[in-house]
Amino acid sequence: MNTFFHPILGWLANEQTTTDKLEKDVLIAQLSRLWSAKILKILFRDLQKANERVATIPKPNSSSILSGSKQRGFYFGRKYSADGQCDTNSTQQNIFKRVVERAATTVSKTLNTPYSKNSNANSGSAKLLTDEANRIALVCLMFLSALKTLLTLKQDLLTSLCHDYILLNLWKFISSLGPNNGLKAFLEHLTIHNKTSAPEFHILTLFCECSSHIISVLDDSELYEQQRPFSIEDLIDISSFLNLFVYRVINNNLIPLNATEMDPILQTTHRLLSDLYKRDCRRKFTPKDHWLIKEVKASPFLRDLEVGRAAAKKILLKIPHIIPHKERVLIFRRLVARDKELYRSAINSTFITINRSRIVEDGYQQLIRFPPHALKGLIRVKFINDHGLDEAGIDQDGVFKEFLEDAIRKVFDPALNLFCSTSEQRLYPSPTSCLHEDYLKLFNFVGKMLGKAVYEGIVVDVPFATFFLSRVLGQPQSPLYSPIDELPSLDPELYKSLTYIKHYEGDVSELDLYFSFDQDIMGKIETYELEPGGKSRPVTRESRIRYIHSVANFRMKTQIEKQTEAFVAGFRSLINPEWLAMFSACEFQRLISGDNTPIDLQDLRRHTKYFGGFHNNHRVVCWLWDILERDFSPEEHRLFLKFVTSCSKPPLLGFANLEPPFSIRCVEVSDDQDLGDTVGSVLRGFFAIRRSDPVDRLPTSSTCFNLLKLPNYQRRSTLREKLRYAICSNPGFELS
Repeated sequence: MNTFFHPILGWLANEQTTTDKLEKDVLIAQLSRLWSAKILKILFRDLQKANERVATIPKPNSSSILSGSKQRGFYFGRKYSADGQCDTNSTQQNIFKRVVERAATTVSKTLNTPYSKNSNANSGSAKLLTDEANRIALVCLMFLSALKTLLTLKQDLLTSLCHDYILLNLWKFISSLGPNNGLKAFLEHLTIHNKTSAPEFHILTLFCECSSHIISVLDDSELYEQQRPFSIEDLIDISSFLNLFVYRVINNNLIPLNATEMDPILQTTHRLLSDLYKRDCRRKFTPKDHWLIKEVKASPFLRDLEVGRAAAKKILLKIPHIIPHKERVLIFRRLVARDKELYRSAINSTFITINRSRIVEDGYQQLIRFPPHALKGLIRVKFINDHGLDEAGIDQDGVFKEFLEDAIRKVFDPALNLFCSTSEQRLYPSPTSCLHEDYLKLFNFVGKMLGKAVYEGIVVDVPFATFFLSRVLGQPQSPLYSPIDELPSLDPELYKSLTYIKHYEGDVSELDLYFSFDQDIMGKIETYELEPGGKSRPVTRESRIRYIHSVANFRMKTQIEKQTEAFVAGFRSLINPEWLAMFSACEFQRLISGDNTPIDLQDLRRHTKYFGGFHNNHRVVCWLWDILERDFSPEEHRLFLKFVTSCSKPPLLGFANLEPPFSIRCVEVSDDQDLGDTVGSVLRGFFAIRRSDPVDRLPTSSTCFNLLKLPNYQRRSTLREKLRYAICSNPGFELS
C-alpha cells in the first residue's frame, strides 16, 4: 500500500493530492481559527455558565488566572487581551460560525444514545446527563476528534486548549458533579453503562489529555511558584481523583482487563496520573502517604498476587505506588528468591582468586568471562594477601560480600573517573570515562556488580543522581518528556541558567548564545555542536526552547549515552527490569543503599547473634546497647553500622533481613592472633573471667560477616571511648 505524508493529516494511505504551499497555509490558518481564544470562549460558554451556578466550589489559588479576570499576558506564545481573547480577523467570524454549527450538528448524533435515556435519574451520575453536560461533552468530543485527525496541528491545538480558563473550568465542572471531586459520578456512570465511549466521558478525557500536555511542559517555577494553571491544592485534588479512579476501574473490572491498554479514558487518566506522580517524586507537592489507598491491605493484596488474580497483577503494573513501599520490596525479594531457586539448583559454584592489591582488575578479568546465569549462582572468593600468600579461611558467602563491597567502592570512586559526582555528591557516568581502555566493557562489568549486590540483597553506599537511576529503570516517558525535566539532579546551576533563558523578556540574541556546548576535557576546551552547523547558528527568541532542550539532552544523554547503555545492559543481565517497574527512582536508590531513616536500635538488638561467650544479658553487651542508646548521636549510629556492615543505612525490610545476620563476638587477643572461639575463650567470655582489662585494644569488625569483635572491657567508660574512636577512624575493609 502506498502512503504519503499530508501536511495536516499526517501519514495517509492512497495517492497524494497536490496541495501547494499557499493552499496549505490558508487551510491551516482557517483551521486554527477553530481553537482561537474567541471561538473557544464561545464554544465553552456552557461550561462557564455551569460553574457560575455552583456556589460551593472553592476559589482556586490566587495565582491562577480565572475566567473573566482582567489580566493581560503571554501564555504558551499567544498574546491575550484584557478580556482573554486573541487578536483575530473579524472578516472570518461568520465563516467559522457556520463551521462550528455544522460540526455541532454532525457530532450531536453521537450524543443521542441510550446511555443518556436509560439512566437512573436518582443516581450519582445524574448530573452528567443534563442537557448542559451533553452540550459540554459535544464540544469536548469535537476537539478530541480534531486531536486524532489533525495530527500535525495537535501540539498547537493542545496548547490553545491549555489556556487557564478552559482547564480550570473543566476541573471545576468535574469537581461539582458529586463527592470526591466528581469521582462517584463517573464511577457510577461507568458501572451502569459499562462503556467509556459514553459521551459524558469525553469531558474527563479531554481534561486529562490537555492537563497531561501542560504538566509535561511546565518547568518547576511555573508549576510550583507561579502555580499556573493549577494551584498546588488543585494538583493534590486532581491526583487523588485520578488515583482512586484508575484503581477502582481496574480492581472492580469496570473495563475488561484485556482492553485496558486501548481504552481511551483509562489511557488518558493513567497518563496524567503518571505525569503527576513523577513530578511529585522529583519535587514533593503532596502530603505524606497521599498516593497510598487505604482500602488496599497488604496481606490480601499479596495473596491475590500469589494466586494470580489478574486485577492485582494489573494494579502492580500500572499503579504500584498505591501499595506501601515495604510490601513492594517484599514482592521484589520474592521474585528474586524464585529466580535463585531456578538457577542455583542447576549451577555449581563459581570460584575466583583475587589479589587484594588488584581487586577491580582481577574481578573484572575473571568475572567478565562468566555468563549472567553463572553470576546469579554462588561465587566463592579466595583472597591473595599483599605478600602473595593465600589467606586462610573458608568463604561462607562473607568473603564474596567483602570483595563485592570493596570492588564497588573502588569503581564508583570519582578518582577512577568511571563515574563523577554532582554538586550534591550524586554519581553518574563520567563524560571523560572514554579515556579508559575498554571503558564500555568496564561499565558493563560495573553494572553486573551492582546488579549482583541488589540480587543478593547487599546494601551498598552508592548514591546515584536521580536522572541516571531513571535511565537504569527504563520506565516509559511522556511523549513530551525532555531531559530538562530531570536536569536539576545533574546540574542545578545549568538548569537555573536555562530557565532564565526561557523566561528572558529582552532580546535573546543579546545573550550571544549558539547551538553549541563547551566542555573542559583534561584542561582543554572542546566545543560540541548541538545540531549540524550549531557553532555558527545563534539562538533567537523563536529557537530558544529548542536550544534549552538541546543543551539538556546533550548533558544528560548524548555525552554519556554509550556508558549508560553498557551499564544498563550489565545490570539488567542479572535484574529483570520488570521487577523494578514497581519503583520510582528514589525508591530504587533505597533498594540499592537501604533505608534513609534513623537506625532502630531495638530492631537491631532483637536480630543480633552472639559468640565467644557473649549473650544478650552479658555485662559488656548491655553496656554496648546502653552506650548506643544514651551516649551516641544518630550520626554515630550510622558510623557504627557502617563500621560493622560497611553500609550506614539499615536494610529496607529491617535487620531481620540483613545477610549475614548482625553478630557480636567476644575476643581476647588481637586479630592477627585470633584463632576463633575455643572452649576456654567461650567460658571466660560467658563468665566474664578476665586476666586483665584490655584497655590497649580497640573493637574491630569483619564487614564480610557483619561481625563486631569486642574485647571484654571491665569499664563502661572504656568501651564508650574505644568504640567511638574505632567507628570514627574508618579503618577500611579487612578480613580477620
